[in-house]
Amino acid sequence: MRRPKLRKASKRLTCHKRYKIQKKIREHHRKVRKEAKKRGRKKPKKDPGVPNAAPFKEQLLREAEQRKQRLEELKQKQKLNRQKEHEKKRKLEAKKDAKIKEKAEGKGSSGKSKAKGNKWLDKNSKESFCSELRKVIEASDVVLEVLDARDPMGCRCPQLEEAVTCSGGGKKLVLVLNKIDLVPKENLEKWLNYLKKEFPTVAFKSATLMKDKTLQEQPTKRRARVDVSRTSECLGTKCLLKLLQEYGKTQNKTIQVGVVGFPNVGKSSIINSLKGVRACNVGLTRGVTKSMQIVHIDKQTKMLDSPSIIADPSNSALTLALRSIIDTEESDLADLLEGICAILSHCNKQQVIMRYSIPDFENTEEFLALLAQKRGMLKKGGVPDIENITKVLLCDWTGAKISYYSQPPESQTLPPYLTEDKIAEMQECFNFKNLEVENNNTVQALKCPSPANSIIFQSAGMANGTVVIEEASEWENLETSKEEEEQEEEEDFTESDDDPNNLEEEMDVEEKSTRKTELGKQTSPTDSEKEIAESEHSNSLLLNLDKTADEDDAYDFNTDYV
Repeated sequence: MRRPKLRKASKRLTCHKRYKIQKKIREHHRKVRKEAKKRGRKKPKKDPGVPNAAPFKEQLLREAEQRKQRLEELKQKQKLNRQKEHEKKRKLEAKKDAKIKEKAEGKGSSGKSKAKGNKWLDKNSKESFCSELRKVIEASDVVLEVLDARDPMGCRCPQLEEAVTCSGGGKKLVLVLNKIDLVPKENLEKWLNYLKKEFPTVAFKSATLMKDKTLQEQPTKRRARVDVSRTSECLGTKCLLKLLQEYGKTQNKTIQVGVVGFPNVGKSSIINSLKGVRACNVGLTRGVTKSMQIVHIDKQTKMLDSPSIIADPSNSALTLALRSIIDTEESDLADLLEGICAILSHCNKQQVIMRYSIPDFENTEEFLALLAQKRGMLKKGGVPDIENITKVLLCDWTGAKISYYSQPPESQTLPPYLTEDKIAEMQECFNFKNLEVENNNTVQALKCPSPANSIIFQSAGMANGTVVIEEASEWENLETSKEEEEQEEEEDFTESDDDPNNLEEEMDVEEKSTRKTELGKQTSPTDSEKEIAESEHSNSLLLNLDKTADEDDAYDFNTDYV
């Protein structure tokens, strides 16, 4: 048998309970009123308006209406301004989306000259980087090519060296081996002996911790001890300054020294260490410097900081991973993985395992997974974050964290653009004995890692960069296209000017032409009469040319036609 459904409980109360609740409510309201009286809060009185007996009542009412109208107008104006701003934002967003689509589809390269003009203004574009680099090379008397001491051959750009050596005008090229504290001493000495046979080389260790002169010193709390000697000390500054000063004395003028190289080689940090103050922006991200910057070091020397050389896409995966301007946030994971795979393939596997203290691995993905687990870079569910670990690893290899070294080639073969005469020309006006002594002093004062703690690395050879000089033609084409656009706009503007005065003039010209045609039809002169008229007209022109300015206003009887 089914049980019968129970009825809902009744909401009816006993009178005793109901009266009790009502009493409590009354007491509560009384309390609230008492507190309100104590605080002095009263209900806002209604606006009584202007009394009838008040003088100038009509004027006051009109003023009140005018105020209301003004407020409404202001509100409407504000509304319109907001709408305009929203429209502008929408247009800008639409333009950005269109640009992104064009880049994705590859229409930007083959499209219109306007798109080229926008690229020309973009500071992050390859064209702007190349133009700034060209400016630095043209303006400088001495060009410092900065090389990473861990892979000096991979940091050399043959196109840049050819551009400097074949430019003429007595320009000198000097090689600067930076980050020498990350390489064993024996390897550093070998590279110095190898490179000095081609160009004068300077061993250098730049200071990474530099005080910014624009910022005031603020009191900071005590923190854990940091090895300041590695970051604040700079070696090789005296050697490089002496070399530049001696060359300046031979030229008897203030010399401009351009600092050039691939990204994350330490161009700006060299200038900062020579100046002794943080004059140029420095960062781990590639391509921090985007334009030429002049820094005065002495009365005789000016340093020109330049943007980094853009690696040619025809290079190997290793050179593109270490030397190209990669934006790790925007680049694909596949490209990053390819770069790390190339780096690991050029290293000794056992040394990599010892350096990162991880177990043996078979491929790059397994290596990255093990490293992410060790460093605690995990996603939800303990999945290793491979994307972030690849970015961190690339920053470590291009930065100054990992110490690795490459051996110089056994036999020295000169590149085709370098001959013995060119080498002699580049080595003129430099004192090589003092240079060797100073380099030996810097090597002795240096604290270098042992070969056991550093990784042996196989260099991929010289890295090809974009040709600096040949790009001038592209810029000229851009300028000519811009001029053509301006001319077209002017022509359109003149055609579109439909002023009433212009319309009247056109009507007058048309009337005159119709009259001439009618007269021609009525009187068609003979050939002899035409010849006489032409001869007289030519004589009158010759006479008019010989006249002075005072006789211009006078009436000339020779111009009368018979």
